[in-house]
Amino acid sequence: MAEDKKKSYGAEQIQVLEGLEAVRKRPGMYIGTTDVAGLHHLIWEIVDNAIDEAMAGECKNIVVTLHQDGSCSVIDDGRGIPVETHQRTGKSALETVLTVLHAGGKFGEEGGYKVSGGLHGVGVSVVNALSVKLVAKVQRNGKIYSQEYSRGKVVTGVEEVGKSTSTGTTITFTPDPEIFQITEFDYDTVKNRLRQQAYLTKGVSIKVLDERFDKKYEFYFEGGIRSYVQHLNKNKEIIGKVVYIDKELPEGNVEIALQYSDTYQENIFTFANNIHTLEGGMHLTGFKSALTRTINNYARKNNILKEKEANLTAEDVREGLTAIISVKLADPQFEGQTKSKLGNAEMRTAVENVFYEQFTEYLEEHPNDGKLFVAKCSLAARARMAAKAARDTVIRKGVLEGMTLPGKLADCSSKDPSKCELFIVEGDSAGGSAKQGRNREFQAILPLRGKILNVEHSRMDKVLANNEIKSTIIALGVGIGETFDVEKLRYDRIVIMTDADVDGAHIRTLLLTLFYRYFKPLVEQGHIYIAQPPLYKISQGKKTVYAYTDDEKEAALKDFKDDTKVSIQRYKGLGEMNPDQLWDTTMDPATRSMMRVAVEDAERADQVFDTLMGTEVPPRKKFIQTHAKSVKNLDI
Repeated sequence: MAEDKKKSYGAEQIQVLEGLEAVRKRPGMYIGTTDVAGLHHLIWEIVDNAIDEAMAGECKNIVVTLHQDGSCSVIDDGRGIPVETHQRTGKSALETVLTVLHAGGKFGEEGGYKVSGGLHGVGVSVVNALSVKLVAKVQRNGKIYSQEYSRGKVVTGVEEVGKSTSTGTTITFTPDPEIFQITEFDYDTVKNRLRQQAYLTKGVSIKVLDERFDKKYEFYFEGGIRSYVQHLNKNKEIIGKVVYIDKELPEGNVEIALQYSDTYQENIFTFANNIHTLEGGMHLTGFKSALTRTINNYARKNNILKEKEANLTAEDVREGLTAIISVKLADPQFEGQTKSKLGNAEMRTAVENVFYEQFTEYLEEHPNDGKLFVAKCSLAARARMAAKAARDTVIRKGVLEGMTLPGKLADCSSKDPSKCELFIVEGDSAGGSAKQGRNREFQAILPLRGKILNVEHSRMDKVLANNEIKSTIIALGVGIGETFDVEKLRYDRIVIMTDADVDGAHIRTLLLTLFYRYFKPLVEQGHIYIAQPPLYKISQGKKTVYAYTDDEKEAALKDFKDDTKVSIQRYKGLGEMNPDQLWDTTMDPATRSMMRVAVEDAERADQVFDTLMGTEVPPRKKFIQTHAKSVKNLDI
């Protein structure tokens, strides 16, 4: 049998994927995923091209429209994609850009852009490959040209369809349902991304229109990233002014804006050629190094830090800091297809030198701000030392208790983290049912008594003094702060399991705030889940059905022949279920439904947590009033 398999492996088994076939065969290689994130990535690729025109000084207006039929169009008033015949391909330049990977006006010494976000050149051709229909319209040379495609294949040639005195490009595309799990664009996701791009490209007007729900928004920021920082800090108690630095160097342009607030988390976003570098890179390394050095030098020089006092650490000087680092360079080296990390070593030196020089100058010229900044960082240092003492106490106490595990944790027998899951359960009653109903081999239960501390505005020493949080930290095994190590995680899945009422929702929010602020890698790597217990038990004789929403309840009732003899039980709490019911509906991997917590937009997530859990009441009140009508299953 094995011999037959070997013989069948010959030249005829080697696949050669030509043109855009490779994109359709392996879409994840080009856009990351084929879920909702990958869907929206199609828009970003087209918008990036328009932004490239704007960075070249050739485009002032960009309009993104979400149409009723599920398509999306991106219009810019740039120079328009060339339509002349391309010497090498023999096709029009427009068709070459739309059908050939790594073709575009941003490669080589004669490229059309000094700086560009679309480094890999796969943007518009990949969108074309993954769209059931794409129409490109170009205004150029006093004429309007059009060409249509389907799944990357040419449907029509480049046709002259009118006259125009303007220039620009319009790309209208419809995502292919054969590729994408979801094909419906989300207005808020698009709006937030375009807001970010408008901040990074000052002086450009970017509009988003949603014809489906009659929504529209326009962004125009003359202040650029300075306005961006003010936006991020709008609900915070600020410390000092926004520091803004903009310098053109041989290596490229360095633009930095920063401001401190009274919060305890750092909020730093980095960009290279307007591409959000989620994993940072050399520009971030240079910034962090210069920030620590500048603050310490200033504090020493002005005798704010005494001779015997230790230097402020990198963590101290970044507490409460909101910063945007945006660099633009001719030949960016991104790590990975999704451009999440900048690898250009020269940008580390460039950012470090520029920021050190100009931030030092700013502090000398603004001594009041300088003293406020150092006071904030010094307070962070004292809190860090207090937190270290508290953390050491937690660790020492954990060791004394044996294997560092809290007594109320019902652990699982398996020691393989990849197979284990921890249910964090609200209350002793639900904890008792969960402990009895679980599979002891791979499911651990940690019951929490009451509501944990709101960590949004709490320093780590206060966080570690909370018994429920302390138990959670010890159970997870990853440590916290400087000692955090995701490799030591004892459970691959951490499941928040709370009652389906207001108190349960509040506890869930408190736990999510804890994980997002102090254990963010667990969220980013997909380890955090939310259990979905049923809202109703519907019974008639021996027949029982569980419903997880009101719509499911109504649908289930239609399946019963005589509604008058149907018993409907509304579960107010997990403790109302017996162990078997809790296992069948909420904990059994074969039948349960769980939501995995993901962070698609860190900036948006940060603002939501700050709004919901922060100290400022007016923004929270406005949020509740705005979203009240969209809340389902509200218990009053």
